[in-house]
Amino acid sequence: MEEGVAIALAAVRLQVKNRILVGTITRDDDFDPDAFSEDAREALHALADEQENASIAMKQARRQAWGRHSDSRGTHDYRDRDTRNLRRRAKQYGGVAKKLRELAEDPDQVRTIVEDARSAAWHDVEMNLDRRLSIEAMRPEDDPEYARMREARMEALMFVDLQRLAGESKRRHQQADDGSH
Repeated sequence: MEEGVAIALAAVRLQVKNRILVGTITRDDDFDPDAFSEDAREALHALADEQENASIAMKQARRQAWGRHSDSRGTHDYRDRDTRNLRRRAKQYGGVAKKLRELAEDPDQVRTIVEDARSAAWHDVEMNLDRRLSIEAMRPEDDPEYARMREARMEALMFVDLQRLAGESKRRHQQADDGSH
């Protein structure tokens, strides 16, 4: 069960991190921990619902498997010999759902999720800036791929960029000629 909770919490942090990035960068909103706390609670409840549904599905599969002793035809074609495992899985899913609901009602836990998500969002921004600054400031002699990629860049320049530039220039001259007549 602990593994399931850990995986669910990682998914919640990722979802909140993405909402932080979208809200603060693309919409230029201020970081409001309370607003993102509500996002975290919603994500926890949604995952708890998923886990409860999975628990119900395992219970149904267990009932259907009961008393069936033939060979199964596939991965989800359960038999009587699978009922113990299905019961354990249903219990696991139910336990994860219960724990996620408890976490959603604990303000300290929710605050921790939001802070972890904020840190992860900041780390993403920091890494992106660092990568962009490294690329923007890089001199050709510092790039280990420069010589190898030079030929491809030159071909792109000749066959794409110069062709497009020639076409644009030709259109401008035609428009100028059409306008002067």
